[in-house]
Amino acid sequence: MASIHPTAIVDPKAELDPTVEVGPYAIIGPDVKIGEGTVVQAHAYISGHTTIGKRCQIFPFACVGMKSQDLKYHEGDVTYAEIGDETVLREFSTIHLGTKPGEVTRVGTNCLIMAYCHVAHGCTVGNHVIMSNVATLAGEVQVGDYAILGGLAAVHQFCRIGEHAMIAGASAVRKDAPPYMITECASEPARVRGPNLIGLERRGFPAEVRTALKEAYRLIYRENLNRSQALERVEKEVPRLPEIQKLLDFYRSSDRSVL
Repeated sequence: MASIHPTAIVDPKAELDPTVEVGPYAIIGPDVKIGEGTVVQAHAYISGHTTIGKRCQIFPFACVGMKSQDLKYHEGDVTYAEIGDETVLREFSTIHLGTKPGEVTRVGTNCLIMAYCHVAHGCTVGNHVIMSNVATLAGEVQVGDYAILGGLAAVHQFCRIGEHAMIAGASAVRKDAPPYMITECASEPARVRGPNLIGLERRGFPAEVRTALKEAYRLIYRENLNRSQALERVEKEVPRLPEIQKLLDFYRSSDRSVL
């Protein structure tokens, strides 16, 4: 049986693995499922149709599975939140349910969601993502694997953050932020400043890939070409590595335009 502090309130219908620990004054609702080895610390609040994976850490005052703030949500609609294995939700972070019936707000595995971060309805956050303190995702945002959002970064609804992207602190992201690149907001609006070379090197990307991404950045952002011309030149002049193809696909699949 799970280790539940006597002051915690856990609905008898909740499904907790026997190895789960629940701290003082935590509250867990009836439609919650929590996996092996997860620790729910004091005063955390987990409600809604929420599934939390294995070996997660839910810190004090984190709120998971709260009702969507989207005014299109209708009371009684069943929506979901899912947290992957080994993800950490720090103090006062908030993960909301989806809005439309059946919609899922999803945070992947091995993520670190720091204090006061917000993941709104219908977001999809990939694996190994780091959101620094007070980073905020509006509804329906997509964040790729290994992306890093600096403190106070704010992402507009329906935007995408590409994999291995870095968003500098206090950046206001209103369009898609491309994979493998650094986006920052030294002045409005946020701009792409170059490849995330240090991050890519740390992740083990070889020099060939980093060099190709530098060349792709130069063609897209430094040659005064329109977007179609730039992507055509990238296709012709830059080695067709998988990372370059992902970069091209990201630009061409954008609905909101790319920074």
